[in-house]
Amino acid sequence: MRGVALDEFGGPEVLSLRDDLPDPPVGPDTVRVRVRASAVNPVDVLIREGGLAGAFPHHFPIVPGWDVAGVVEVAGPAVTAFAAGDEVYGYVRRDDVQWGTAAELVPAPQRCLAHKPSSLSFAEAAGVPLAGMTAYQALTEALEVSEGERVLVHRAAGGVGFFAVQIAVALGAHVIGTASPRNHGFLTDAGVAEVLDYSAGPPSGQLSEPVDAVLDLVGGDTLADAPRQVRDPARIASVVDPSVRALGGRYVFVRPEHEHLEELARMADAGQLRVPVARAFPLERLAEAQELVSGGHVRGKVVVTLDP
Repeated sequence: MRGVALDEFGGPEVLSLRDDLPDPPVGPDTVRVRVRASAVNPVDVLIREGGLAGAFPHHFPIVPGWDVAGVVEVAGPAVTAFAAGDEVYGYVRRDDVQWGTAAELVPAPQRCLAHKPSSLSFAEAAGVPLAGMTAYQALTEALEVSEGERVLVHRAAGGVGFFAVQIAVALGAHVIGTASPRNHGFLTDAGVAEVLDYSAGPPSGQLSEPVDAVLDLVGGDTLADAPRQVRDPARIASVVDPSVRALGGRYVFVRPEHEHLEELARMADAGQLRVPVARAFPLERLAEAQELVSGGHVRGKVVVTLDP
């Protein structure tokens, strides 16, 4: 099959487009998906550089990518939720790192997939799983956000942040976001009630009063200021810095969850989630796409697309 792979850890130069990768195996509870689009996330750069080598077994050659949207080609004998021809999307984080989504085919455990939202293109759907579930699990599980609460989302115009503000609005929260001035209108259009300028000093000094919950997507000084932003430090969640635990808050590392993907698809089809695609690259320009993501300050999602 055709795909991008690496044989060693390193910079973008280790990524190469190949036409001779073996077709991936199909296990009993696995489906093989013909990839139509794959999103690029900061964790892909971390994997390429070897930053997760201590957390997962790695097997070279490695095809990068965890987010996917495509069509089921073959379903294993234990699979009950999908059949050949189904349009699916998912967060294909397996128990090892080898068969990623930046290729024509990817083996995906049933737990990692859901039916693709019918209202989204393949490129849009590929942008949802990792970032969308990170936001969903942080808001509904770690922070238990409920209707009427005031929720502060940092880096609200970024990949995870923009999903977080939309999900929080759908939950009935009063949402406050931090962003650069150029993104304030973008967030207001998404239902954010108040937007703070992240460069205008500590967020705690810009709030009229402490909020009920804080979602940190920045770390550093912003996270250190978080106890002054919130009524109860137990309702601080961070997806970037485990030291949030020392403040009394929760660290969130997203996990594959079929039911959460189904709920995000429902929200998208109900008009509660939109997916701005910042840039779409062809597969052979994956290294360029990763460089764009690693530079930060991208509004929306970066994806790579494959021809049907």
